[in-house]
Amino acid sequence: MTAMAGKRVLITGGGTGTGADLAHAFARAGAEVVICGRRKAPLEAVAERTGARVVQADVTDEASVKAMFADAGPCDIVIANAGAADSAPLGRTTLEQWNAMLAVNLTGTFLTFREGLAQLPGWGRLIAVASTAGLRGYAYVAPYAAAKHGVVGLVRSLALEVARRPVTVNALCPGFLDTEMTARSIATIMDKTGKSRDQALAALTATNPQGRLIQPAEVSAAALWLCGPGSEGVNGQAIAISGGEA
Repeated sequence: MTAMAGKRVLITGGGTGTGADLAHAFARAGAEVVICGRRKAPLEAVAERTGARVVQADVTDEASVKAMFADAGPCDIVIANAGAADSAPLGRTTLEQWNAMLAVNLTGTFLTFREGLAQLPGWGRLIAVASTAGLRGYAYVAPYAAAKHGVVGLVRSLALEVARRPVTVNALCPGFLDTEMTARSIATIMDKTGKSRDQALAALTATNPQGRLIQPAEVSAAALWLCGPGSEGVNGQAIAISGGEA
């Protein structure tokens, strides 16, 4: 495939889960792929399989994000995928937990988009991997949901700023994904409730009318579509990938 030939894509959180799948998908489509994250070993493992270039960076640190783009070189497509999740009743949520969720999920997207937009060579695509938690509420993840709602607001606002340019800004909002992050959520449910793995998994898949976890490849396919011909009018959208979850 050569649909993305001549395009350079930067993917944050590219060492695991959806970020790793995005790296594979864009590499297969012919793009030059740069994957970024804090941990070198997972990034290098993905790079070995995809031919991607590795840049270590912390998306919550302004100087690190600036250095990330300087190392990557001009990027046509910027995918703000780095994120983290935590869960606790709001009454037991510490300020440290709150700040941590906003830092990686919202501030990280802001910094990635701001620096990514500044270096776009012309045509460009800015894509945030958000969550259905950016479209609705879930119990026990208020800081995460607040951060992802913020990402959707950021996307909608920035899309209006760039609308006269050959640039679009969109968010992909998957439901619970079949990734390491969800595996950790399942383990947490098991630990806190005594449920079996199957029961914990069922509690998560119950939110999806299709009764399943979303595959990272479904997010990658949507990202490729947003970067391909025919998607030019799709701007400022929060696209749910959730089996019909309202």
